[in-house]
Amino acid sequence: MAVNEGPGLSERRTTARRRLTIDLTPLRVSRDFRLVWFGLLITSAGSQFTLVAVFVQVKELTGSAAAVGATGLAYVAGLVVGTLAGGAVLDAWDRRRLLMFAQVGLAAGSTILLGGALAGDPPLWLVYAGIAVLAAASAIDGPTRSAMTARLLGAPLMPAAQALNQVVWNTSAMLGPAAAGLVVARWGVTVAYAVDLASIGCMFVAAALLHPMPPLAGDHRDTGLSAIREGFSFARRNRLIMSTFAIDLIAMVFGLPRALFPFLIVEQFERAPEAIGLLFAAPAVGALLGALTSGWTGRIRRQGLAVILSVAGWGMAIAAFGWAGTLWFGLAMLAVAGWADVISAIFRVTIMQTAAPDRLRGRLFGIHILVVTGGPRLGDVEAGLVARLVSPTFSVVSGGIACVIGAGLVALAYPELRRARAAQPS
Repeated sequence: MAVNEGPGLSERRTTARRRLTIDLTPLRVSRDFRLVWFGLLITSAGSQFTLVAVFVQVKELTGSAAAVGATGLAYVAGLVVGTLAGGAVLDAWDRRRLLMFAQVGLAAGSTILLGGALAGDPPLWLVYAGIAVLAAASAIDGPTRSAMTARLLGAPLMPAAQALNQVVWNTSAMLGPAAAGLVVARWGVTVAYAVDLASIGCMFVAAALLHPMPPLAGDHRDTGLSAIREGFSFARRNRLIMSTFAIDLIAMVFGLPRALFPFLIVEQFERAPEAIGLLFAAPAVGALLGALTSGWTGRIRRQGLAVILSVAGWGMAIAAFGWAGTLWFGLAMLAVAGWADVISAIFRVTIMQTAAPDRLRGRLFGIHILVVTGGPRLGDVEAGLVARLVSPTFSVVSGGIACVIGAGLVALAYPELRRARAAQPS
C-alpha cells in the first residue's frame, strides 16, 4: 500500500535538498553575472590546455624537474608586473573595458606560446616569456571580474556566487587537463595552445556584451603610484584580509605539487605519460563535488574558522597523496584535497568581498590574485627544488605536513581570522 508522505514531510525533504545543493540565485538575478560566468567557463577550460602543455613542453625540452618548476618563477614575475600595473587603474577605469583589455593581453601571451610551438623546439626563454605575459594579463583579468561581482549581486549572495565560480574553475580543471593530456599526446602542444587562444576570444565577446561599470559616483579615482600605494596600505592595515592572504599562500606554496605530476605519474604510479591528466583532474573532481553541494556554506557563521579547518584538511590530504602506493588511492586523496580547497576558497573570497570597500576592491583583488595565482607557481618552484634535492615523494609529503603546521600558526597569529563571521543581510 502506498503511503502518503503528506505536505509537511515533502516540504522538509525539498528544503533539505535546497540547503545542500548549490544556490543558483546569482545566475537568475543578474544578466551580467551570467555573461561573465559562461565566458569564464569557456576560457577556464582553455587555460587548462596551456597549463598541461607548458609542463609537458618544458619537460621534453629539458628533462629537468627544476626547469619545470621554474615556469612558476616566470609566472610570478609576470604576475607581479601585472599587479602593479593593474593596481594603478583597476578602480579608476570602467571595469567592462578593463576586462576586454585583459583578454587582449591574455591572447598576446597565448600567441607567443603558439608561435614558439609552431616554429618547432622553441628556446626556453620564449616559453617563459609567454607564461609571463599570460600572468601579467591575468593580474588584470581576475581582479576585474572579482570586483564586478559584489556590485552586481551584493554581500548576501557572495557565498553563492563564489560557489558558482568554483563550479566553473573546477569543472574546467577536471575536464580540461584530462582532455589536454590526450590532445598533447596525440597532436602535440601546438593544438593545446590554439584551443586556449580560441577560448580567450569567447571571453572577449562576453565582456563586450556587458553593461558599462564605471567607478561609483564620489569614489576616489586616483591612478598611478598613489593608487597602488593606497591599495597595498589598506591591505597591510587590515589584518583580517592579510590573514586570508597568509593562509592561502602557505597552502599553495607547500601543498600543490603540480610540477611533479609529469614525474610522479611515471615513477611512483608506473603509468604512461598520457595519464598525467588524471592527476591534474582529481583535485577538481573533489572541488566540483564540494561546490555543487555547497548550499550549506551560506548558513555558516564562523567563516574564518571554516577557512582554517579547510586548509588543514587540504594539507593532510596532500600528505596522504604523497604516501599513496596506488594510483587510485592517490587520486582519491587529491579529490579530498580539492574538496577542502573549494570550501576554503568560498569563505576566503567571501571574507574579502565583504571586508573590502568598492573603491578599493579592484586593487585588493589584484593583491588577492597575486597570492592565489602566484602561490601555486611558487609552489611549483618549491616542489621542483625539494624533489631534486631529496625525492618527489618527500617533496609532496613534507609539503602537506607544512600546510597543516602553517594553518595552525596563522590561526595563532591572526585572531581576527578565528573570529571572522558572516555578514548579516541588510
